[in-house]
Amino acid sequence: MGKITAYYTMPHPPIVIPEVGRGEEKKIKNTYDACDRVGTEIAELKPDTIIVITPHGTMFSDAISLSLEPSIAGSLKQFGASEVSMNFQIDLDLTQKIIDKAYENDIPTAEVTGNFIKKYGREYELDHGTMVPLYFVKDKYSSFKLVHITYGGLSPMQLYRFGKVIKETIEENNKNVVFIGSGDLSHRLKDEGPYDYSPFGEKFDAEIISLLTKGYVAGVFNMDCETIENAGECGLRSYYIMLGAMEGNEIKGELLSYEGTFGVGYAVMKFELENSDRDILSEITAEKRKKYMERTSNEDVYVRLARESLTHYLIEGNLMEVPSYVTEEMINNKRGVFVSLKKFGALIGCIGTIFPVTESISEEIMRNAIEAGEGDPRFTPVSEEELEDIVFSVDVLRSPIEASKEELNPKKYGVVVRSGRKSGLLLPDLEGVNTVEEQLRIVLNKASISPSEKYSLEKFEVIRHK
Repeated sequence: MGKITAYYTMPHPPIVIPEVGRGEEKKIKNTYDACDRVGTEIAELKPDTIIVITPHGTMFSDAISLSLEPSIAGSLKQFGASEVSMNFQIDLDLTQKIIDKAYENDIPTAEVTGNFIKKYGREYELDHGTMVPLYFVKDKYSSFKLVHITYGGLSPMQLYRFGKVIKETIEENNKNVVFIGSGDLSHRLKDEGPYDYSPFGEKFDAEIISLLTKGYVAGVFNMDCETIENAGECGLRSYYIMLGAMEGNEIKGELLSYEGTFGVGYAVMKFELENSDRDILSEITAEKRKKYMERTSNEDVYVRLARESLTHYLIEGNLMEVPSYVTEEMINNKRGVFVSLKKFGALIGCIGTIFPVTESISEEIMRNAIEAGEGDPRFTPVSEEELEDIVFSVDVLRSPIEASKEELNPKKYGVVVRSGRKSGLLLPDLEGVNTVEEQLRIVLNKASISPSEKYSLEKFEVIRHK
């Protein structure tokens, strides 16, 4: 019977590679040493196959990608080190069996080949999310094949179930396998990092390391959505799959190193497993339900109305009556309203009105909540099964007023642009929109207005309910 003999989380900063860092790697010596230790341990285990889950291969929002050519090659030339190149044989047999079992479990996968990926304007090549961890293995031990997986935009539970699929497939085959979850933690630890500083960065890193160290799997899957969304991480989905591959075991993590020198969290961990009859999947589901009940029992009345409106429509197929809990302000005033839906930190629907089209704020919320869930052409309509994973927010707009570019402030004001029949709107205080230039570029693009065209500007404020 096959077995996963070791599990590791590894970061993938190219700068840790001496040929890329050119001395800068010495600033993260602990990370280098820990990765080197992992490489030595893997060489001693002599696995038939190494599975790497990476964020940086070809990613799809609706499927998990698995490379399915006989081999895959790449180099770090984009980081100024073309001399660092790798070419690994793909374990086609194991990869195909994982794909087949995923299909049996209704988990969507994409079989990535050279011809397939060309359709999307991409090259079939090894990514740095895989090459950096394997840099520390290849010179110590090279007699392994690779299963190369890029996580997709599936739900955490689907990714966990995919991890279980990997485990079950390996157990059904005579394979000695090592599992690497490749991912960096927060990219927002410092102002000089790749993204703007956020206090959620340190919070996320400390929490995920603590949860993994304790082996508290249900806690990993029920971390605060706002923390995850603002952390700017790329490791969590790799961990979801890795934890699924540990199903049926008590888990204890050992932190080999953690550094945030360059504003990005680099964590290297290894795990000890002990057989258990615990049903971790049921624990995750129960904790998720508990968190949902806590969240909805204390939510803002505007948000409650949006959530219940969409929920009623999905279950009953019609509009609900205006409920008794709405406030006088919501009944007696008219305002434009935007309702936004996010799932696991990603926008999945946003519809609104600049000026009211109904008789009250409450009716505006109800109308736009349903449209955001079912009528936003950019996204797939929401299903009833998704409702517990969706975070609602409601923006009540104040009337737009004419403005000049100098009067704009993307954190305080939303903006409306108009040119002839073309118009576009962007809400204020959006993640990643920090300058007036960014705000205008986005809203002009939304309105299909060229920056060289003549257009008018309006600004507006919102009351945001979250």
